[in-house]
Amino acid sequence: MQKIEAIDLFCGVGGLTYGLREAGLTVLAGLDSDETCQHAYTKNSDAEFISADIAQYDFSELEELFSEDSVRVLVGCAPCQPFSSHAHKAKRRENDDRWNLIEYFIEAVKIVNPSVVSMENVRGLLKTDIFKQFTNSLKALDYELDYKVVNCPDYGIPQARSRLVLIGSKIGKIKIPKATHKKEEYSTVADIIRQLPHVEAGMTCPEDSVHKAKNLFDINLERIRHSKPKGTWRDWPEALLPECYRRPSGATYSSVYGRMSWNDVSPTITTQFCNYGSGRFGHPEQDRALTLREGALLQTFPIDYDFGENFPIATLSRHIGNAVPPRLGQVIGMAIKEHINEHAQ
Repeated sequence: MQKIEAIDLFCGVGGLTYGLREAGLTVLAGLDSDETCQHAYTKNSDAEFISADIAQYDFSELEELFSEDSVRVLVGCAPCQPFSSHAHKAKRRENDDRWNLIEYFIEAVKIVNPSVVSMENVRGLLKTDIFKQFTNSLKALDYELDYKVVNCPDYGIPQARSRLVLIGSKIGKIKIPKATHKKEEYSTVADIIRQLPHVEAGMTCPEDSVHKAKNLFDINLERIRHSKPKGTWRDWPEALLPECYRRPSGATYSSVYGRMSWNDVSPTITTQFCNYGSGRFGHPEQDRALTLREGALLQTFPIDYDFGENFPIATLSRHIGNAVPPRLGQVIGMAIKEHINEHAQ
């Protein structure tokens, strides 16, 4: 059995690291510029957290972390905001400094020289020139590549989330893992969060400090009380409509202020999932938005994942929404492990 060691670039609070470890890979370290991620990363893994700006980091320090006899793996998820559907419509998005983060990934690959690389990102990246440059650079470094946009429910993740997954190898042809779940096998919102204790808006569960919900203004309490699962703001009395929904242009925002349905997958868990007005993040029954714990569970973090207690809700919702779902990390990790063992000398 080969000794497989990985390093996670842009590691955040450790969703990808956790999944890789569940697949049996040894993760040596995670690198991220956001120091607020360090608590969760180190509490939930035995890997080192490297607090650094990747643009200023000396990647030769990563190379020194690997054992001499290990198969090296380098993974990461560069911050995806520049490639999101919203940013794709924005002016001057090409001037966003975060576009350069993909290039630093390539620099790390050149220095560390891993046998296997993997990257996860938003699907919008696939159609950009920077992704073409990225794949061409990897091919020039002799990596066999496979990449595609995957539908997360097909891999046991209970949310309508599609992500671009790339995987590459120097030791042989490697493929994106096949789906593990058929549509009738998808996990639903009810499967994941229905058993959690009742929590009111603005309250915290006494047994779990992460199971807490943001407060709602009185008008939003009235709005959610008139909201139906899978419904829209059209279910409300006209007096509750925001001014924007009284205009024709507001008709397209049908999921905002919506309730989720117990029997479906959740919407994509974004960094704003604790805000009732930021999407279809209303609880299916209770008059509030999702709690932090519910969002984390829908991202497939385990229920005992320690995100810390001394952070604002906005910080933790950003951590959770930005994370690679651990289940997706596990599927990727299992594919990497099987590939390396198959090609072991």
